[in-house]
Amino acid sequence: MRIVMIGHGMVGQRFLETLAARAGDMVHVTVIAEEARPAYDRVQLSAFFNGKTAEDLSVTPHDFFDATGYQLKLNTRAIGIDLAAKTVSTATGEVVPFDKLVLATGSYPFVPPVPGNDREGCLVYRTIEDLEAIRDAAAKSKVGVVVGGGLLGLEAAKALKDLGLQTHVVEFAPRLMAVQIDDGGGRLLRRKIEALGVGVHTERNTKEIVDGQTCRHAMNFADGKVLETDMILFSAGIRPRDELAKSSGLTVGPRGGIAIDNVCRTSHEDVYAIGECALWDNKIYGLVAPGYSMADVACNHLLNGHHKEFLGADMSTKLKLMGVDVASIGDAHASTPGSLTYVYVDDRAEIYKKLVVSSDGKKVLGAVLVGDVESYGDLLQLKLNDMELPDKPEALILPAMEGSPRKAFGPDALPMTAVICSCNNVTKGDICSAIDGGVKDLPSLKAGTKLATSCGGCSALAGSILKCELEKRGVEVKKDLCEHFAFSRQELFHLIKVEGIRSFDDLIGKHGKGLGCDICKPTAGSIFASLWNEHILKKPLAGLQDTNDYFLANMQKDGTYSIVPRIPGGEITPDGLITIGAIAKKYNLYTKITGGQRIDLFGARMEQLPVIWKELVDAGFESGHAYGKSVRTVKSCVGSTWCRYGVGDSVGYAIDIENRYRGLRSPHKLKFAVSGCTRECAEAQSKDVGIIATEKGWNLYVCGNGGMKPRHAELLASDLDRETLIKYVDRFLMFYIRTADRLQRTSIWRDNMEGGLEYLKAVIIDDSLGIGEELEKQMQYLVDTFECEWKAAINDPETLKRFKPFVNSDETDSNVVFVDERGQIRPATVAEKKGRIVVAEV
Repeated sequence: MRIVMIGHGMVGQRFLETLAARAGDMVHVTVIAEEARPAYDRVQLSAFFNGKTAEDLSVTPHDFFDATGYQLKLNTRAIGIDLAAKTVSTATGEVVPFDKLVLATGSYPFVPPVPGNDREGCLVYRTIEDLEAIRDAAAKSKVGVVVGGGLLGLEAAKALKDLGLQTHVVEFAPRLMAVQIDDGGGRLLRRKIEALGVGVHTERNTKEIVDGQTCRHAMNFADGKVLETDMILFSAGIRPRDELAKSSGLTVGPRGGIAIDNVCRTSHEDVYAIGECALWDNKIYGLVAPGYSMADVACNHLLNGHHKEFLGADMSTKLKLMGVDVASIGDAHASTPGSLTYVYVDDRAEIYKKLVVSSDGKKVLGAVLVGDVESYGDLLQLKLNDMELPDKPEALILPAMEGSPRKAFGPDALPMTAVICSCNNVTKGDICSAIDGGVKDLPSLKAGTKLATSCGGCSALAGSILKCELEKRGVEVKKDLCEHFAFSRQELFHLIKVEGIRSFDDLIGKHGKGLGCDICKPTAGSIFASLWNEHILKKPLAGLQDTNDYFLANMQKDGTYSIVPRIPGGEITPDGLITIGAIAKKYNLYTKITGGQRIDLFGARMEQLPVIWKELVDAGFESGHAYGKSVRTVKSCVGSTWCRYGVGDSVGYAIDIENRYRGLRSPHKLKFAVSGCTRECAEAQSKDVGIIATEKGWNLYVCGNGGMKPRHAELLASDLDRETLIKYVDRFLMFYIRTADRLQRTSIWRDNMEGGLEYLKAVIIDDSLGIGEELEKQMQYLVDTFECEWKAAINDPETLKRFKPFVNSDETDSNVVFVDERGQIRPATVAEKKGRIVVAEV
């Protein structure tokens, strides 16, 4: 079967992935895409201005088209559909035949027909190319206006604010987000956004755009008022891309949109339409979740004719607009005849909540939440699953009083048909099936079902369902560290801290059994180091360390070791480079620049380690801790010192940060980076702690990592001064060290955290647990008691005794053999060792 798809956005890519999973090699697929790049995440477009690249935003696996054999034609515009001949014509003159055609052409931004709307600096907010144009225009602007106060408009306003512009929002309606929220919610939202320094102009009808006196443009309104600006972003809604369908004779709606039935089929039996171009029951759905549902239904029908149907979609939404939490559910305006309304307002706390219920008070019809959206999940499930309300529905939006029971009904009350993840159509029943199949943790559940892998908003509810269902099945999810300790790492940490335990013998004597193992011993050693900061090779701590820590170097495949001196921030003097080069040359070591802006010296024999360390220490270097589960590096770009784009001294700050946290022991390795501007050359958003300079201070990102499963860091706080940023990093690191499992990266720790990023923000920024000062004091103790582990080792005769290859001989290990290659040494292969061919002198 020949399938042609026109358009390749998020919904189109979801269709292709569903098709690939179900059809295998039964189909031949051609994708005709007008844009220059594969599908990317339009929902997260504003992240582009926080340093994410087009590649970061991509939702298309890099090998997808190679793996499936599907053909993707980028930069190719479809100009005609011949329904009789069943072909698609392109602007390049190509004619592509099809058996089935899928229209995923999406939408285009609506630009009001105002004179002057095509002036230079009048832009739209839709594609990555649009974002690049916005960034370029912002570089030569001081004032920016967004026309449109809906979801997209406020996102666009955030983008202009992030770019450092004096920002205004112009809205024709009497309030912001007029479709989603009511007057009361709109008033609070306006107040909150104005408090952020954004001008809000509602009930404004732009008459024309002309030359300004103080700025490039002047927007003349119908009421005679004028607003001057340097650039204008039109974000006043979308219109379906239906021109191809219309010209081919397919049925379209009176106000646009390709008419489809319940299986997403158009007026032609072999043509389907999905996403924002499709019109179902006279409705256009502008959210991605309904588009995903359409993709699933269309694929199902196209392959086997089964009538899995699209019957509309819930348009409830929860989001953060310019830092303001907003949620809307169902009939937010109480337009249902006979509906009853409960409203809670707290002006001091800036919270507005409205609950709309049926005339008998038994069912949720809608809700508006501004400033506090904690009850969104419960209210949404009550609405979607037609569940009966408690006797006093108002309790669902009222704040909990001290001593009162929790209002939420809990995950056990949800039916199996309850949709938990609307983005990927994952029900509670799907979660239970996955649990029955052996899933016992949230990461595995996400991997198997795609739950919480799009917007992530359902993570907390999914986690509570997982926990509830495991308990119902009598599954005890043990977190015992090993057979010797019936405690998790977090529990051991607190036992050691509270009781002041400083040795493994005391720990296992009080709280464990047996002699210990290679799991609990290094874990205990790491906790001791994180709490008491004593030298790890001091007796009796030395016996707890794994191989790398025991020798303060990384063991390589041939039994030699690598040495990485600390180079804070990646900055090094010519004399420092010469010293490292001279040492490498003297001891015939292989040298390589690392990804963390350090110099790695390979090929050192065990007995050479202390000698090499001494030469490095005498030259002013110290251990880089590349061997430990600890802070490794703080990568930096050159920042404002040299770079013409830099807005912050990233090198100086990176050096300060690395010198503060050097040697910090943790459950897993930690990597930092500091970028001097949002161009992000230090790749801070792929680090456990990432810092990016802004015009107003520093943005702090946490819980990212590279490696086998890369994860982008998340924005914890923005526009911070240095003192506040250090305070937050202190708290973040010590909270991670206290609560993470053994060998758990910050990214996995964050993914498993109930409450997710919002909970982490509450702990770190708001000090919701009341432990902020304690975390800061613990970090300061570790900073004050730091010592270079190499220096301590070479000054201790007892420690030096272990650096001998044989206890009864001074001979070196004859199995260590090197071969010359590209002017340096490398370990000899087995064949080379047997033949002893061209070995290097060491």
